[in-house]
This record gives sequence, C-alpha cells and structure tokens, in this order.
Amino acid sequence: MERIDITVKEPPKKEKNWKNSIKDFLFYLVQWTWGLPVNLVGGIAFLICTKIKGYRWQRFGYSKIVYVPWKGGGLSMGLFIFVKAQHSNKTWTYNCRIHEYGHTWQCLILGPLYYLVIALPSVIWCNCFAGYRKKNNVPYSAAYCESWADLWGQKFSGLTQAPDFNHRSLAKIKEAAKTEES
Repeated sequence: MERIDITVKEPPKKEKNWKNSIKDFLFYLVQWTWGLPVNLVGGIAFLICTKIKGYRWQRFGYSKIVYVPWKGGGLSMGLFIFVKAQHSNKTWTYNCRIHEYGHTWQCLILGPLYYLVIALPSVIWCNCFAGYRKKNNVPYSAAYCESWADLWGQKFSGLTQAPDFNHRSLAKIKEAAKTEES
C-alpha cells in the first residue's frame, strides 16, 4: 500500500497554462451561478469567520477552508469549508479536508439541489445516527452522500485519504479490487 503523508496541507499545484485557466474560470463561473445559493451562504459565513472572528483559513484546491473552534467536524458550503480547529487526531483533519472538498464538487454538479440531495441527508446522518454507527460499527462513509464526497475529494484534490475506520479511501478501494482480481 502507498505511503500517505498526512502533513500535506493542500492539493498539488496545477501547471499554469491556458487550458487550466479556462477550467478554473468555468469552475468558478458554475459555482457562482448554478451554485449561487450555497456559495452565497458559505461566502457570508466565510467573511464573518475570517474578517470579524479572525479565524485562520487556507486555500485548498478551488476552495477555502476555515478552522473554527467548535465541537463539530466539517461543513462544506460550496467553495467554503469549515473544519474543527486543532482536532486531536491529525489523520482526521487530513481526511476531513479531502472529504469536505468532495462536497465542494458535489455543489458544482448539483447547484441549488445540493441542500436537498447532499446537505440534508449529510446533516441527518451525522447528527441523528452517530449512536447507530457506533453501536453497529458502521463507517461514516456508509451514507451515499459521504462515500461520494470521499471519492470525489480524493479524485479532484489528487490526495488519498489515510486509511481509517470512517473513510473508505481510494487506497482501500484499489487494494480490494486487487484482492478480488486474484
């Protein structure tokens, strides 16, 4: 299995050329038109958290991650991701950034439907089924919206989640496929 460096803070930089410039332009155009309702809420929260509250933030691919001092985990609102600051588990933080970035890409595709198709089921799965998941040893990624976010976060960030109980990393999927072929 490949070695995963959880100290990586952001996806690898893309080469600067006209094709990537067009892709960047189209990504933001779609996010700020089709995904406007989600990004507007996220943008306002981003400004409050960074300009008024002074919370630390960083770029992560196309998105911006804000580190907030809350008890929760991660929350993605389009281009804006909010993650628990100073989580005691560095692997969790690394995986969470990639996972939430996957939600950013879901917003690109789903636009205003994101709230109904992804956000609502995700909030319910996170907050109402924690006891069920713990009691039955069910990973967080068992919900369609979460496994999809894991896969797309890894695909579009170019980073692989570190294996842990909560996230089905691409490394695990590739390893399972190799086992099935044998």
